[in-house]
Amino acid sequence: QVQVAESGGGLVQPGGSLRLTCAASGSISSIYAMAWYRQPPGKERELVALISSGGTTTYADSVKGRFTISRDGAKNTAYLQMNSLKLEDTAVYYCTMTVMPLGTLLPKDCWGKGTLVTVSS
Repeated sequence: QVQVAESGGGLVQPGGSLRLTCAASGSISSIYAMAWYRQPPGKERELVALISSGGTTTYADSVKGRFTISRDGAKNTAYLQMNSLKLEDTAVYYCTMTVMPLGTLLPKDCWGKGTLVTVSS
């Protein structure tokens, strides 16, 4: 069993910063891509940022220059540093990791339950 859990959400004022953390635990052989998605109220889930196993990053246009995704392979952890937050960044943020569980040859996508980020004055 592999679990993924997000932390670090909360209430922040416009222009502020937050750092989200996503940690994977369980029987893990390796982790490939790590990504953050978000789902604003009443809207569909969208990709925010992705980082490959080699460190290549991809960002949604709406967050480029403000958000930074990073990873610590030794800790099976991904981070999302969010700066210059805007009202429209309010959403539930989800982490997903493509994981190769121990004892298997098939990778699987593992999702966390999400953490709420509210940007409000």
